[in-house]
Amino acid sequence: MTQPCPSGADIAEAEAFLAAHPEIEAIDIVLHDSAGIGRGKIIRRHELLPLYRSGRHIPISILGLDVCGEDVHETGLIWDQGDGDLRAWPVPGTLKPLHNTQPARAEVFLSLYELDGRPMTSDPRHALARQIAAFAERGLKPAGAFELEFFLLDNERGPDGKVRPARDVLDGRASSKTEVYSLDHLHGMLPLFSDIYAGAEKAGIVAETLISEYAPGQYELTLHYREDVMQAADDIVRLKRIVRQQARAHGVTACFMAKPIEDYAGSGMHFHVSLMDSDGRNVLAEAPGEGWTETLLHALGGLKTTMAESMLIFAPHLNSWRRFANQSYAPVSTAWGVNNRSVALRIPEGEVRARRIEHRPSGVDANPYLVGATVLAGMLHGIDNRIDPGPETTGNAYEEDSDDPAIPRDWLSAIRLAEGSDFLKKALGPDMHCTFTAIRAAEYARVARTIADVDYQLYLHTI
Repeated sequence: MTQPCPSGADIAEAEAFLAAHPEIEAIDIVLHDSAGIGRGKIIRRHELLPLYRSGRHIPISILGLDVCGEDVHETGLIWDQGDGDLRAWPVPGTLKPLHNTQPARAEVFLSLYELDGRPMTSDPRHALARQIAAFAERGLKPAGAFELEFFLLDNERGPDGKVRPARDVLDGRASSKTEVYSLDHLHGMLPLFSDIYAGAEKAGIVAETLISEYAPGQYELTLHYREDVMQAADDIVRLKRIVRQQARAHGVTACFMAKPIEDYAGSGMHFHVSLMDSDGRNVLAEAPGEGWTETLLHALGGLKTTMAESMLIFAPHLNSWRRFANQSYAPVSTAWGVNNRSVALRIPEGEVRARRIEHRPSGVDANPYLVGATVLAGMLHGIDNRIDPGPETTGNAYEEDSDDPAIPRDWLSAIRLAEGSDFLKKALGPDMHCTFTAIRAAEYARVARTIADVDYQLYLHTI
């Protein structure tokens, strides 16, 4: 018996896809956990239509895993509930062919639901959907895009045991220079980037500008602005998967750690967001000759006042915190400013009708669904409570003294703040909040009991 699909997916989408792609033999079915890691199964072609008819049973514990794929019992999602099955359903519009696969495969995103069709509230996708719905109740629709920064690294580490930039896939040329904005450096990776663009096109993603970023082996791809921030989050997680797959096919490693090379800048995931009313007007955009809108200022105020307790969302892992350093293009305060890359909340120059907030704290290792949910909740908190963001920072935010709320300076402090945060409980929902913080605390415990190489370097022969 066919069960009503709570995600809104229509079997006609799958039927049309199979008719248009007779070459497809298998499909990756992908559910994203609290860390944004894609987990799921590979099904055969004949299993696709049953997935759309009846969903697919998946154990609830899939959302209670740490970054190593091991159970975190403190989430309450494992033995407390008997590790029972819930039902995953396909997300409408996410069934896409994959580029450069042999035999030909596709992928589709899943979202998890209770057996009675209610959203499973530890699914990050549902957390973002709740915040989008909160804005819809006020007649507003968030629009936006994420930027993707990443490293291309050699598959083998250097003689010192550290990672090193990948050689050009075109001719094997090596460089350890920063190479920021170097076109020649990009040319050496063009065969790989051509496959990335081809994969993005097949997936319906408009990948745009490519640059060589501010570290050896670091690159940035920008994405076309979406009218729906859920689609923007889908774009970034799918593009990460495409980059990783195509890099592997070309014999190099795509790295989405926030800070893989200690002496250089890390990789961010800046989130650009604006708000549209029912007439398609950007309510953050000021009238000609007038100052900033109250909506823009109050949204900034909300983001500033909630940033400290939200930092674990933006910097979820130990390595995330290595990215935050003075003059590293990663913000270390809650400052806001115009056309200023030293601040956390930047108002980019450009057309007034495209006015937006560029939220800069998140690393590329953050989960974009949870980043989106938390940023939107912060904006809404500021708008509803008419919070003043304080004065604009016009100089170097790394050096200026400020009375702004302090943000945590280390991972453990961020975990403790997040665990007790009423704002995050509301932004993510209590179940998603519990799942996320429990998994991060378990990850901290794993790291804390691990003996790092630096311990031996400092203490082995000296203490």
